[in-house]
Amino acid sequence: MARHAEALEMVKGELAPVSGRGHSFRVVDFSQWEKVREAAQEEVSRHGPVHVLINNTGGPPAGMAIESDPKAFLDAFSMHLASNQSLVQAVAPGMRESNYGRIINVISTSVVTPIRGLGVSNTIRGAVANWARTLAAELAPHGITVNNVLPGYTATARLEQLIRGRASRAGVTPAEVEADMKNSVPAKRFATAEEIASVIAFLASPAAAYVNGVNLPVDGGRLAVQ
Repeated sequence: MARHAEALEMVKGELAPVSGRGHSFRVVDFSQWEKVREAAQEEVSRHGPVHVLINNTGGPPAGMAIESDPKAFLDAFSMHLASNQSLVQAVAPGMRESNYGRIINVISTSVVTPIRGLGVSNTIRGAVANWARTLAAELAPHGITVNNVLPGYTATARLEQLIRGRASRAGVTPAEVEADMKNSVPAKRFATAEEIASVIAFLASPAAAYVNGVNLPVDGGRLAVQ
């Protein structure tokens, strides 16, 4: 599920069939959690139980917490926590019945150390992390695990946007900001999206059955030196 049909169609075209079955997608605006709930319930009713749920929603706009309007926090809460809750409530019954489920939330290292200039995001990511760990304890008896992946700096369009914003505010070039960010990571580079996906794939597998309720940084060691 996501907002843009074109992007979803492109991803669908890149996926190989699984067990002879194709893939489908649903266009939903995650700022409207009621619509997310309706869509999720319809998909489960149409296609049957879901055993793996990955929650990965784009972050709120950048900005200082003190300068953010209260509505920005409410909008972020709806887009992230309320929509996640709607999805979990739709798929949890099937997971319980199967005694197998994997719920994985892609959040941020800001759960551990807030990132300057991302006031609303820092706040809502922390709320999602504790919501997930609460669910981990509640759902564990049913063979369901709930974990959070905390990506560090990852080479995506979102990171490029943040770099440009920082450069503009600081009066320096994006290349200087990028070099400074990479220098703060022991690995001295940004992650690739594929590296984050590999960790998610492990947590979604039967091999991760005893990994539950964790905040797992995938950050090249950046949190280790902070």
